[in-house]
Amino acid sequence: MGVWISSRDTTGLVDHDAAQVSAFDHGLTVGDGVFETLKVVEGVPLALTRHLNRLTRSCDVLGLQAPSSDEIRNAVDAVLASEPEASRLGRLRITCTGGFGPLASDRAEGSGTTLVAVSSMNPWPATTSAIVVPWVRNERSAVAGAKTTSYAENVVALAWAHERGYSEGLFMNSTGHVCEGTGTNVFVVSDGIALTPPLASGCLAGITRELLLDWGMATEQVLTPEQLDNADEVFLTSSTRDVHPVVKLGDRTWNEVGPVTREISAQFVRRIVQDVDP
Repeated sequence: MGVWISSRDTTGLVDHDAAQVSAFDHGLTVGDGVFETLKVVEGVPLALTRHLNRLTRSCDVLGLQAPSSDEIRNAVDAVLASEPEASRLGRLRITCTGGFGPLASDRAEGSGTTLVAVSSMNPWPATTSAIVVPWVRNERSAVAGAKTTSYAENVVALAWAHERGYSEGLFMNSTGHVCEGTGTNVFVVSDGIALTPPLASGCLAGITRELLLDWGMATEQVLTPEQLDNADEVFLTSSTRDVHPVVKLGDRTWNEVGPVTREISAQFVRRIVQDVDP
């Protein structure tokens, strides 16, 4: 077992091989969908409530009908219980699509498709590397701020970064300011203060980013490429990476993780251990 699916044909927990969606599902044909990725530690999904809230916000941006939080919570419990090995350290994915539809941008009437699945993940290395990619984010996009399944832009940019030996690719936006990574939020440390682009930059409202801001560990500020290049420290955040120090940025390298990043990382781990659903 291991995958929970709700569609016009199936509802409930099914075996991996039976977890199928129609070839006409709008999430497949035109990328009409949203998703959340959560870290699971010893069977516990971290920050589940915040992820479900963001899922609803993303659905609202796309005009999709959001599944009920209770339904998703029950589905998450069922999936994790059925996959104890993957749930020790896992990547939980919740996906909602427009469901069965025409082979065009129009949507069909009716409910969408929802999938919940988990897979094992390897721990990230202690430090990481990043490079600015040659494409920009459109902060005025109709889906800016939504975590959509239309990830081809990220796939291409991340492949470009990997081909050059970097773990992550960073986007500027159309105004030339720092935006985000292909799957991360970006922070720079300047004069002992951690700074991250505001949501108006077009970046995703990352859950780890949100927690650092709520806990007073960082502040928002429009960031220029020069501020990124000249930062005392740089780190990335995501739900699977937590706080991930950058020790190589383009041609620049750091010999060790900076003190501000070390302290923020340690504080984040302490806080999330104390409250797994802050």
